[in-house]
Amino acid sequence: MSEEFVVEIAPDQKVTAIAYPAAEARRAGIGLILGHGAGAPQKSGFMVTFARELAARGIDAITFNFLYMEQRRRVPDPNPKLEACYRAVIEAVARRKLGKLAVGGKSMGGRIASQVASLGAPEVAGLVLLGYPLHPPGKPEQLRVKHLPGITAPMLFVQGARDAFGTPEELRPFIKKLKAPAELYVVEGGDHSFKVPKRSGVAQEDIYKAVQDRIDQWLRAFIIK
Repeated sequence: MSEEFVVEIAPDQKVTAIAYPAAEARRAGIGLILGHGAGAPQKSGFMVTFARELAARGIDAITFNFLYMEQRRRVPDPNPKLEACYRAVIEAVARRKLGKLAVGGKSMGGRIASQVASLGAPEVAGLVLLGYPLHPPGKPEQLRVKHLPGITAPMLFVQGARDAFGTPEELRPFIKKLKAPAELYVVEGGDHSFKVPKRSGVAQEDIYKAVQDRIDQWLRAFIIK
């Protein structure tokens, strides 16, 4: 059973978060916060599926809405406000004492998590970045990598081979330059949301399961030491 709870960002600003408890028989002692992408809230199919499946694998998963999404605005807030929201969620989840804490999310959610981590977040033991938005579609010169070398925690990048926000080939050179341990998991044929063409002959559910299995394995290998 998932549990909704409120996170206070400022005295007059609050957002909703959802905790998906880990299956007791497989509990890893790891909490993973996942921020949503720019255009879909925490209750989107992608977010709910990944949170539930990771919880079933023994990872305590937590999702939340950024403030603009909670207020049903379409345009994301400026970076400082997005970062402040994510930081408040980290602090709230840390108080729940789930064990080691990892952060990340889909597209923008992962980017903001990485920015927060680069600014100094001692609670963060690792990052899971699902479809990292290396650049806006069609604008490869507008890179979002300047902050990445400042991250000291291990990172897992999951990237679709056809991602318009940055292919694995585009992302790989920047990952190789990072000092922190970093892995790139490629979803063959996948787009920004890891969706593959029907002609691939592979069920979408199986694609997602493979990604979720890798996230679980990586968290247990790199976060629990």
